[in-house]
Amino acid sequence: QLHLVESGGGLAQRGGSLRLSCSASGSTLDNYAVTWFRQAPGKEREGVACIGRNGKSTYYTQSAKGRFTVSGDSAKNTVYLQMNGLNPEDTAVYYCAADVTVGDACYMNPLVMNYWGQGTLVTVSS
Repeated sequence: QLHLVESGGGLAQRGGSLRLSCSASGSTLDNYAVTWFRQAPGKEREGVACIGRNGKSTYYTQSAKGRFTVSGDSAKNTVYLQMNGLNPEDTAVYYCAADVTVGDACYMNPLVMNYWGQGTLVTVSS
Protein backbone atom coordinates (compact mmCIF):
# COMPACT_ATOMS: atom_id res chain seq x y z
CA GLN A 1 0.00 0.00 0.00
CA LEU A 2 1.24 3.46 -0.89
CA HIS A 3 2.47 5.60 1.99
CA LEU A 4 3.31 9.29 1.57
CA VAL A 5 5.38 11.54 3.80
CA GLU A 6 5.84 15.26 3.21
CA SER A 7 8.89 17.17 4.34
CA GLY A 8 10.66 20.44 3.68
CA GLY A 9 8.27 22.87 5.27
CA GLY A 10 9.40 25.57 7.61
CA LEU A 11 9.74 29.30 7.91
CA ALA A 12 10.59 31.46 4.94
CA GLN A 13 10.69 35.19 4.41
CA ARG A 14 8.69 37.05 1.80
CA GLY A 15 10.32 36.40 -1.56
CA GLY A 16 12.11 33.33 -0.29
CA SER A 17 12.04 29.74 -1.46
CA LEU A 18 11.27 26.32 -0.08
CA ARG A 19 11.40 22.87 -1.62
CA LEU A 20 8.82 20.40 -0.40
CA SER A 21 9.26 16.67 -0.83
CA CYS A 22 6.66 13.94 -1.04
CA SER A 23 8.43 10.68 -0.36
CA ALA A 24 6.58 7.47 -1.22
CA SER A 25 6.97 3.92 -0.06
CA GLY A 26 5.08 0.71 -0.60
CA SER A 27 4.50 1.31 -4.30
CA THR A 28 5.92 3.15 -7.29
CA LEU A 29 4.82 6.76 -7.31
CA ASP A 30 5.26 7.01 -11.07
CA ASN A 31 2.09 4.96 -11.40
CA TYR A 32 -0.01 7.60 -9.64
CA ALA A 33 -1.12 11.12 -10.34
CA VAL A 34 0.19 13.30 -7.51
CA THR A 35 -1.29 16.56 -6.36
CA TRP A 36 -0.07 19.14 -3.88
CA PHE A 37 -2.82 20.67 -1.78
CA ARG A 38 -2.65 23.30 0.90
CA GLN A 39 -4.90 24.39 3.70
CA ALA A 40 -4.52 27.74 5.41
CA PRO A 41 -6.07 28.50 8.79
CA GLY A 42 -9.81 28.97 8.41
CA LYS A 43 -9.70 28.07 4.71
CA GLU A 44 -10.74 25.07 2.67
CA ARG A 45 -8.16 22.71 1.29
CA GLU A 46 -7.18 23.77 -2.21
CA GLY A 47 -5.14 22.24 -4.97
CA VAL A 48 -1.88 23.95 -5.84
CA ALA A 49 -0.12 21.85 -8.44
CA CYS A 50 -0.23 18.33 -9.78
CA ILE A 51 1.78 15.96 -11.92
CA GLY A 52 0.49 13.03 -13.92
CA ARG A 53 1.77 9.50 -14.19
CA ASN A 54 5.42 9.41 -15.21
CA GLY A 55 5.48 13.20 -15.15
CA LYS A 56 3.67 13.45 -18.48
CA SER A 57 1.39 16.28 -17.47
CA THR A 58 1.34 19.11 -14.96
CA TYR A 59 -1.17 21.67 -13.85
CA TYR A 60 -0.90 24.76 -11.64
CA THR A 61 -3.42 27.03 -10.07
CA GLN A 62 -3.23 30.67 -11.10
CA SER A 63 -1.57 31.68 -7.86
CA ALA A 64 1.16 29.08 -8.35
CA LYS A 65 1.95 29.71 -12.00
CA GLY A 66 5.39 31.19 -12.51
CA ARG A 67 6.38 30.64 -8.90
CA PHE A 68 5.92 26.93 -8.14
CA THR A 69 7.22 23.91 -10.00
CA VAL A 70 6.18 20.32 -9.45
CA SER A 71 8.55 17.56 -10.50
CA GLY A 72 9.31 13.94 -9.83
CA ASP A 73 12.38 11.81 -9.30
CA SER A 74 11.61 8.21 -10.17
CA ALA A 75 14.84 6.88 -8.69
CA LYS A 76 13.99 8.42 -5.33
CA ASN A 77 10.26 7.65 -5.60
CA THR A 78 9.64 11.27 -4.67
CA VAL A 79 7.66 14.22 -5.98
CA TYR A 80 8.79 17.76 -5.23
CA LEU A 81 7.21 21.16 -5.06
CA GLN A 82 9.71 23.95 -5.59
CA MET A 83 8.24 27.18 -4.28
CA ASN A 84 9.85 30.49 -5.19
CA GLY A 85 8.78 34.04 -4.61
CA LEU A 86 6.87 33.10 -1.48
CA ASN A 87 4.44 35.51 0.08
CA PRO A 88 2.51 35.38 3.35
CA GLU A 89 -0.58 34.16 1.48
CA ASP A 90 1.29 30.92 0.82
CA THR A 91 1.28 30.13 4.53
CA ALA A 92 -0.54 26.82 4.97
CA VAL A 93 -0.16 23.16 5.71
CA TYR A 94 0.86 21.52 2.46
CA TYR A 95 -0.22 17.97 1.65
CA CYS A 96 0.67 15.64 -1.14
CA ALA A 97 -1.90 13.16 -2.34
CA ALA A 98 -1.86 10.36 -4.88
CA ASP A 99 -4.60 9.12 -7.16
CA VAL A 100 -4.76 5.66 -8.69
CA THR A 101 -5.03 6.26 -12.41
CA VAL A 102 -4.15 4.65 -15.72
CA GLY A 103 -4.10 7.88 -17.73
CA ASP A 104 -1.66 10.77 -17.98
CA ALA A 105 -3.85 13.46 -16.46
CA CYS A 106 -3.55 14.81 -12.96
CA TYR A 107 -6.32 16.11 -10.76
CA MET A 108 -6.95 19.04 -8.47
CA ASN A 109 -10.05 17.58 -6.87
CA PRO A 110 -9.29 16.22 -3.41
CA LEU A 111 -12.25 13.85 -3.63
CA VAL A 112 -10.50 11.66 -6.19
CA MET A 113 -7.32 11.23 -4.17
CA ASN A 114 -6.68 7.77 -2.76
CA TYR A 115 -3.66 8.38 -0.53
CA TRP A 116 -2.60 11.35 1.59
CA GLY A 117 0.45 12.40 3.50
CA GLN A 118 0.32 13.96 6.94
CA GLY A 119 1.19 17.47 5.81
CA THR A 120 4.06 19.86 6.32
CA LEU A 121 3.68 23.41 7.58
CA VAL A 122 4.90 26.33 5.50
CA THR A 123 5.02 29.72 7.17
CA VAL A 124 5.99 32.83 5.24
CA SER A 125 6.74 35.97 7.19
CA SER A 126 5.94 39.43 5.93
